[in-house]
This record gives sequence, structure tokens and C-alpha cells, in this order.
Amino acid sequence: MKIAHVSDLHLTGSNFVTEWGENVVEILNSIKPEIVVITGDLTDDGYIYEYEMVENYVDRIKVKNKVIVPGNHDARNEGYKIFEEIFGARFPYYVDEKVVILGIDSTIPDLDDGHVGRANYSYMREKLSIENKIKILSLHHHLIPIPGTGRERNIPVDAGDVLKVCAELEVDFVLSGHKHLPWIWKLENTYFITAGTATSRRLKGRSYPSFNIMEIEKREIILKEVNVASRSFKEIMKIAKPAM
Repeated sequence: MKIAHVSDLHLTGSNFVTEWGENVVEILNSIKPEIVVITGDLTDDGYIYEYEMVENYVDRIKVKNKVIVPGNHDARNEGYKIFEEIFGARFPYYVDEKVVILGIDSTIPDLDDGHVGRANYSYMREKLSIENKIKILSLHHHLIPIPGTGRERNIPVDAGDVLKVCAELEVDFVLSGHKHLPWIWKLENTYFITAGTATSRRLKGRSYPSFNIMEIEKREIILKEVNVASRSFKEIMKIAKPAM
């Protein structure tokens, strides 16, 4: 099984690179992942015309299962309402015989700050209290600060409580974006995987546009990073598959 993790497309902004956007679609359609997870910031300002452009773009990704959550840019100008009209729930849920993926909207309309909220902790427990599956939580905001990204300002205000819930539920992976720089932390038994920006020039230092591929094999999980500009793949790590 392959799961693609794409983030921070900013498809409608001045920093969007058309060539990189085309590369993302072509790569995804060629490797045919079972699931694509998009962790927000598809638009730049959440306007209806931007969402219409994004809808057309996402439709070109010929993957049946898509788990999409909004980012802070998507929630601007009441864009969170348009998000629901086009993509459905802001808290998407996917489950099959191997994995369970819960998406959480961590945005606060018209603010860049993140917030999950106490009301959603019980929802996390309801959806992720499941045995014999790989548990994945996806949200836009990172829960742990990312090195090399400057002063920390937008981490969810209740990140500590969310981390505690993840530990209690034995979540295997938390997928996020927002900082435009790929990074991985491991806290207790959970891997926190932040994807870079896939199609925007808003890159940190000399980093490159990228997204991640998670390959779930019989005994291990292989994480690969895709360089969108060069269309090359790099293996980042191998993780022993959790006991099922």
C-alpha cells in the first residue's frame, strides 16, 4: 500500500510554479497510491475562485481515496465554508483493512494560529480507538516546532494536550504541513512527519519542493521524499511495522 502526503500547494498564489504543479499530478498518477493525504493550504486566500481552480486541479489527481484538511490560508475570508462545499467534511475519516486516517481541522478563521480544541479530543478517541490497524492523524499545523523555520508562532495553542491524546491512543503517524520544510520527529511511539511545500517557491533556504510517499510493506514502512523539481525519489527511513 502507498500513501502520498502532499502539503502547502498554494495553487492560486504568486509563488505557485506551474511546472511543479504539473509534476505533482504526473508523479501521483504514475505511482498510483491508494490514498492521497493533503494537509492544507491548497489556496492562498480562501476565495471562491481559488477553490474552483483548486477543485479542477485536485480532480486531475486520479486517486480514488483523498483525505484533505484545510490550512490557515484556506480558512481565510470564510473559505472554510467553501472548503466544505467542495471537499466535504473538514474532519475527514478513512478506514480500510490496513489503516485508519483521521483528518482534523486545526485552523482558526483569518488567523495563522493553530487550535484543535477540547471538543475534538473525544472525536479523536472515538475514531482512533481501533485495534489492528495503522493509525494516522492528519492536520495542517505541526504539533512540535520545526528546526530552521524561524521563531515559532503558529503551533496549536493546545499542542501539549493533543500530543497527550496521541500518546494515549498510540497513534503511529501524525502528518502535517504549514512550515514549508520537511522534518520528522519521534515522540514516544509516534512519528510526526511534516511535509514541505510541493508547488510553491516559498522555500526555506536551499530546500526544494517536495512531498512524501509512505509505502506499507509486510514487515516495514518505507518513507520516501519526492523532489518535485527533479522528479527524483529519496528513501528517508525504514520503520518496523507496528504489531497488528
